[in-house]
Amino acid sequence: MAKRFGGRFSPGGSGGGTGAGGSRPPPAPLSEAPVDAAGLRANLLFLPPLILAITSLNDGPVTLLVSLVAAAILALAAWLLREGLRAEAAYDARNVARRPAMPRKLAASALTGIGVALAGWTGDAGLVGSVLYGVAAGGLHVAAFGIDPLKDKRLEGIDAFQQDRVARVVDEAEEHLDAIWGHIRTTGERDLHDRVAGFCGTARKMIRTVEQDPRDLAGARKFLGVYLEGARDATAKFAELWTRRPDPEARAAYEALLTDLEQNFAARTEKMLLDDRTDMDIEIKVLRDRLQREGV
Repeated sequence: MAKRFGGRFSPGGSGGGTGAGGSRPPPAPLSEAPVDAAGLRANLLFLPPLILAITSLNDGPVTLLVSLVAAAILALAAWLLREGLRAEAAYDARNVARRPAMPRKLAASALTGIGVALAGWTGDAGLVGSVLYGVAAGGLHVAAFGIDPLKDKRLEGIDAFQQDRVARVVDEAEEHLDAIWGHIRTTGERDLHDRVAGFCGTARKMIRTVEQDPRDLAGARKFLGVYLEGARDATAKFAELWTRRPDPEARAAYEALLTDLEQNFAARTEKMLLDDRTDMDIEIKVLRDRLQREGV
């Protein structure tokens, strides 16, 4: 019978990097690890401005200057598109969200049209042809990547003020989680990546719970603000120390902190869910009593 190879220093083994109590939490699901929403398509759009700038080096000074301006505009459009796709992914992942303050994808489409028009003008397209090329490029950009969310995402039955408060807290919490993930990636340690991904998944479960019922915001605000900010700062200091000189004791202390935070987040989320269930049971009991009094 085939036997899985393992050992002290194998992934998931019994070696260093254990949390509090000497036991390692199970590895995080792959879905909890952040995935860049920009994707290959958006990143490939950085190539055309580079090619345009290189191929214009042997042209005259006017053509060179216009080509470099066009290349800069196209590069800015590619960057705006990448940020717009990330903002849209964050918007889609939440139950309560505010629309992006700046329509980055639409701005990227407009800049792409302008950049292509300028690039066409440096060739043999002429003024009219350059404008047509620009309009076509902007339209194709919109068709390929769509437009930004244009309205806030809200829950029915909850007032706008309360949902805005939730959106602000959620935005801040997601920024802290993104920063934590960014810091821990610099360590290059897969086990730490899995460990932090698990903690981020637990924290996001609390975020989703608050989004579904904004009444839970008061109890979760300290966790999503102060605690996540502290975890972000601790991760930044640990990652800086680890990249300079790996320290097993510092790693054990950091993992113990993650374990403690994850347990507290999970316990608080469970309490919020139980409170919601209690409220529902009370409402059902009140409704049944009313129906019995009315003889239904």
